[in-house]
Amino acid sequence: VAADPYAASLKDAVVAQLKEKGYEVTDYSSSNGKACPYFEGATAVCKAMQAGQAPRAILFCGTGMGMSIVANRFKGCTASVVESVYAAKMCRAINNANVLCLGQMIWGADMAKEAVNVFLNTRFTEGLEGISDFLHDACGKVEAILP
Repeated sequence: VAADPYAASLKDAVVAQLKEKGYEVTDYSSSNGKACPYFEGATAVCKAMQAGQAPRAILFCGTGMGMSIVANRFKGCTASVVESVYAAKMCRAINNANVLCLGQMIWGADMAKEAVNVFLNTRFTEGLEGISDFLHDACGKVEAILP
């Protein structure tokens, strides 16, 4: 996880829930004891993912959009900024997203926790088995677009 200073409280609420559920969480929200701007936190998280240190990540900023823009620049990172629990589920089921981006200005803590829960517990193509072949093919083609 990582959050910029504008979303630290939302990140803290979500991290507390993740730890209660037994998840191991690494927080990249600060560097040398100082809070990081969104572009530094997202970069640190995505580099860790590329190094195989985590299969998924959750990023937080004011709207989630800045984090998403940065994360999507990294090969192998598919970030989705979502504004509903349903979208958090479908970004996994349809797009196989591995980075969830949430905005402090948009989410309340309880709904954000639910969005994180469905993001972490939804399988790619879950509930969409009839179009599974298409979704797998589409994700491969999208990944191939990156240089």
